[in-house]
Amino acid sequence: MKFDFQSDIPLFQQVANQLEEEIFHEVYKEGDQVPSTTEISTGYQINPATVLKGMNLLVSEQILEKRRGLGTFVAEGARKIILSKKQNEFANQMVPNFLKEAQALGITKDELVKIIEGGFQ
Repeated sequence: MKFDFQSDIPLFQQVANQLEEEIFHEVYKEGDQVPSTTEISTGYQINPATVLKGMNLLVSEQILEKRRGLGTFVAEGARKIILSKKQNEFANQMVPNFLKEAQALGITKDELVKIIEGGFQ
């Protein structure tokens, strides 16, 4: 994990984002235990309350689950939830920016389709 203390993104969100990425890339698989709040906070010198807030965000999204007395684990179906979030972000943020840039460059729809098809080969 890497944290940018100068970023506009709050640290708790960075904690959530990094854990989410590690789950998506299967560093932690469904059912795996993730590092504790204490491990993350001491390892990266972040306030434990900040780490807890980030982890609780993922609990509220059903990506992580807390097991009393055992710790925090990757929830069943977590990767699917993250994939859906990433697909929505792609469709609603990245594609419109991509299309806007293509239009600014004078790329036609047909040219754009060829570029995209070429990328899938």
